[in-house]
Amino acid sequence: MNISIGNDHAGTEYKYAVVAYLESKGIVVTNYGTNSEDSVDYPDFVHPVATDVENKKVDLGIIICGSGNGASMTANKHQGVRCALCWSNEIAKLARQHNDANILSIPARFVSQTQAIDMVETFLSTAFEGGRHQTRVNKIAAK
Repeated sequence: MNISIGNDHAGTEYKYAVVAYLESKGIVVTNYGTNSEDSVDYPDFVHPVATDVENKKVDLGIIICGSGNGASMTANKHQGVRCALCWSNEIAKLARQHNDANILSIPARFVSQTQAIDMVETFLSTAFEGGRHQTRVNKIAAK
C-alpha cells in the first residue's frame, strides 16, 4: 500500500507518529508535510496529497491540520477526491464504508495522537461497501 501524507505546522508531531505507524506496517509513505512547527499555509501541503490521490499515484491520503477543516476543504477541490474530516473511529469507519473516502483529514487540536493512529488504522482497514452507497458516491461529482 502507498500513502501520501501532508500537514501544516499544527500537525507536525502527529504526522511523525502516523508515519512511524505506517512504516511499521510496511506501508510506503510519501511525505509532503512540513517538518517544522513554524507557521505555514496548509494548502501548500494538502494539494500534493490530493493530486496523488486524484492521479491514482497512491492508494489513500492522510492530511493533518489544527481543525482538519481547511485541509479537508482544500483536498475536496480535487476531482475524484472524497476527503473525510474524522474525529472518531466510528466516523473514520463510516467514511470508508459508506462514502468511499480516499483521504482522511485529522484535526490535530481536537484528537489525541493515540486517537489519530486508531483512526488511521480503521481508515486503512475498512473497505467500501458499494451497493446503494455506490449510487450515492456516483452523485457527488459536480455536473
